[in-house]
Order: sequence, then C-alpha cells, then structure tokens
Amino acid sequence: MGPVTHTGAMDGLRLRAATALAPLLLLVGCSETPSADEPASTPAPSATSESPSEDATATPTGEPTEEPTEEPAVEPVEEESPNPISVAALARAELAGGDLRLGAVRERSAAFTSYDVTFASTTAGEGTAPLRISGVLNVPTGRPPQGDQGWPAVVLAHGYIDPAVYVRGQGMTRERGYLAERGFVALHVDYRNHAESTDDPRIETAVRLGYSADVVAAARALTDSRDVRVDPDRIALFGRSMGGGVMLKALAAEPGLFAAGTGWASVSSLEAENFDQFQRPDAPVAELRASYRGRHGLPGEDPEFWRGVSSRPAFDQITEPVLLVHGRLDDTCPPRWARASQRALTAAGVDSTLEWYDDGHAFGPAFVAAMDRTVRFLRTRMPA
Repeated sequence: MGPVTHTGAMDGLRLRAATALAPLLLLVGCSETPSADEPASTPAPSATSESPSEDATATPTGEPTEEPTEEPAVEPVEEESPNPISVAALARAELAGGDLRLGAVRERSAAFTSYDVTFASTTAGEGTAPLRISGVLNVPTGRPPQGDQGWPAVVLAHGYIDPAVYVRGQGMTRERGYLAERGFVALHVDYRNHAESTDDPRIETAVRLGYSADVVAAARALTDSRDVRVDPDRIALFGRSMGGGVMLKALAAEPGLFAAGTGWASVSSLEAENFDQFQRPDAPVAELRASYRGRHGLPGEDPEFWRGVSSRPAFDQITEPVLLVHGRLDDTCPPRWARASQRALTAAGVDSTLEWYDDGHAFGPAFVAAMDRTVRFLRTRMPA
C-alpha cells in the first residue's frame, strides 16, 4: 500500500532574547499496540486589516492653551522566566557549537568516506568547559554540487539505546550511508553521555533536553568546519524514534537554523505520554516518585512541568517544513502519536506532512521506499 499524505501550511518566524543556559534534555523510546484504524487522507487547513489612517489637523494658534497633562508612567512588566528545565528555557539559551575535529577513517567507499569525529556543544553548567560530543561523519566523494557553497548536510539524531551499551555511530548506520551515497554530508550525533562524549551529570534530571542542544551544536559545527564544506543554508535534521522528539524540540528552540526536519517512527510530542509508556511500566510508582522528589513531580502531580518539557506546546515556534514517517504496524511508538503530532503541527501553522508505510518500528521492508521519500523531501527543501 502506498503512502497516505497529510499536509499543512507554514507560518513565519519569531525573535527571541538569548540568556545563559541551564542544562536540559528529553524522554525515551516507545511501546504500545498501534490503533487499528487506518489514517484517512484529509486536506490540511491553511492559514492567511486594514486600519484606516487619518491626517493630523493643525491646532489654531492665538488662543492660550493649557499645558498638556502628563500621562502617569507605566511600569514595565517583567516577563516571567521559564522553568530552567523546559523547551522555553532551551529556546532562550545561547546554544553553542563548533570545533569539528576529524579523527580516524572508519570506512572508505567509492561514494563516501566515513570519519570518527568530535565537536563542541553547550556546557553542562555555569563555569564548566564546553562538552565534547562524539559522532560519525560521512562525506561524499568528489566536489560539492554548488562549488564553494558546499554540500547539503543532514544531522542525524538516533533513537534510545542504553548509554551503558551504546557504541559510536549506533542506531542510524543505514540512513547515514544512504544519504552520503546520494550527495549529503551526514553527521550522526552520539549525544552527551554516549560513546566517547563528555558526561553531563544532570542528564536525567533535565529530562534529556541536552540531546536537542547537541544536535543544534552539530549543525553549527558543520557550518564552521574548515575540513568539510557544507552549505549553511542547506542543513536538515533527521531524528528516529526518541530522536524524532529531539528533532522537534531543536526546531522549536532554534527556528531558522535548519532547512527542514524529518522524524521517523517518532515518540510522542507530549512527554507525559512518553513517560507513561516507557518509564512507568519499569518501576513501581513509589520508586518513581522517590527518584523525582526534589526535582519535579510525576505527570499526574505536575502536569505543567511535563507540558513545559514537551515540544507540542512550542510548535508555533517552528518555521521549517517537517516530514513525519511512520509505520502502520509500529508496536513501539503508536501510530496515533504520529497523527496527533502532525495535526498539532498543522494547527500551529507548520508546513507538515505525514507519510504512512506498511511496516513496523524498525522499518525493514519499507526502508528503501521511505528513504527515497525522505531524500525527495530533502532535495525539494534544499535544492542543488
């Protein structure tokens, strides 16, 4: 069965003030039986005063006039600072990135060369040195199609793998190679606390929002690199499973940085749903409550906090087109999550598309078809 498409409309971007970063991060992978109803193909709604002006009239002179009375000064209202662990705080932060360093060659083929790399990301806290994030970089063979402007590039945000067993570049090896063979520089981000990356001791307390900071840093590292020529206007972000949530938060926090976003088999855009699916089943409620005491409550106890660390309430900040790809048979991340996220993106004015395939969470039989669709989307949004 071919893909079913839902589309939406794009809104404009906003301006934000930058402030110092508090360390931040996201929730997990996925697991529930998908809903049985097939997605219906429905057209997405699209969004679109005129105020009369009057000429000022001169006041006749000659008659004495009263001195104008001064209006009482209005005290400026200070904007309330967001919770330091929130997508809003991530958006206010100065998310740093750069110093891409190429290490050992992992693989060399006719189509691309693969390198171990590291780059700098946002600090773990005030007074600390920048984190070093490890990853794997695939660079196509030959010269960029746009000469001095450089290659189009894709930053890859992998899904949940226990950091205790995770190894460099794990989780999106197929996608990284597929993209490089088709002329995209592909940078797989390991995230902090993974592989050879620096550990951030507050990773779990901050609900993994720092992963989104790391993919933002990766884009800036590609832009600044002297070793790899990348077009700064053609960098996309591609997230898988948990990485789909990382992608949406990064787009909301840094509108205009990426040219497009893609999410495959993504987690929910509401973190309370992710918590209920992936963490609550693994431990008794009393144990979970104890582990969060002094930090924040469980979703039922502190719903405002859990909305604050979710991407969905911030969808109106996203300015890039988004492609969501999901399997109808996904028994890890329920298909209803993809439908809900795409509808919310459309309602927020985001140019969004949802493609369905007859496949599960890992994308086996439909992998090539889904990657071809993703490449077409990227080439449309980042033309050569």
